[in-house]
Amino acid sequence: MNLTEAIALFCSWLENEKGYSSHTVSGYRHDLLEFQSCNNNLDGVEQIEPAHVRSYIRSLHGINEAATVARKLSALRSFIKFMQRERIVGHDPLSGIAGPKIGKRIPGFLTVDQTFLLLDAPMDQDRFKHRDRAILEMLYSTGIRVAELVSTDLDDLDLSSEMLRVRGKGNKERLVPVGGPAIEAITRYQRGERSHLILAAIEKGRKIDDRALFINHRGGRLTTRSIERFVAFYGQRAGIQIPVTPHALRHSFATHLLEMGADLRSVQELLGHASLSTTQKYTHLTLDHITEIYDRAHPLTNTKR
Repeated sequence: MNLTEAIALFCSWLENEKGYSSHTVSGYRHDLLEFQSCNNNLDGVEQIEPAHVRSYIRSLHGINEAATVARKLSALRSFIKFMQRERIVGHDPLSGIAGPKIGKRIPGFLTVDQTFLLLDAPMDQDRFKHRDRAILEMLYSTGIRVAELVSTDLDDLDLSSEMLRVRGKGNKERLVPVGGPAIEAITRYQRGERSHLILAAIEKGRKIDDRALFINHRGGRLTTRSIERFVAFYGQRAGIQIPVTPHALRHSFATHLLEMGADLRSVQELLGHASLSTTQKYTHLTLDHITEIYDRAHPLTNTKR
């Protein structure tokens, strides 16, 4: 089987059998096509040798961070394992090839005060003040990914029970509680701006997405990129010095829960992590918080010897 056909088969399997999102599949496809481009003399997938893999890794160094190189190598490793399972390839050209060492990266997060400043950033002069406030509240209240947010439909949110059905990675569903401030913000948005946006889109003859919870001025579903743009805008307006992204709000959600005493397993469920080790990166606590706990809890801190 030639490499192009093998990549197409693998991506089809990821999408149809594994249930990966189109965004994730696109990432795998991009990395594998990059490997193919680097080794354009390859014809059949069974011809891949360790030398081809090492050549690919060398081409990545200097223009990619270690984490990116490791991710691309992981995509190639998954591809080869699939080819072996399908008995298309009988050997493993990645055997003995180690990826780059990656230092543990502490995810960026906002303090509680910074988070409140961000939530209050939408103002009366903003065209979609209530919608944007509802989105910021939802991201922080639930800790969901921005891709999960844009795919949220009206019937995924039960206002009476204050619960949200989330479709996560691999199409796995989970239920996440939604806090009171987020429910209030969403209710204001639904009763006002959302209805006006839909009526305006209908009057202009545009096709609307009446299932989507959050829509744009054309009546269509918001995109992850548009949400990333206005979250960054409100972060700058609030005077927050670090880059503010939807993912930073997810990190903040997890960090603040753990700081307030939530157990790691519960946070894992809320975030939709398949592995507890993925959640453990959120166990970093601010130095002030650690010191405060130490001073309050250690029996010798306030005792003279």
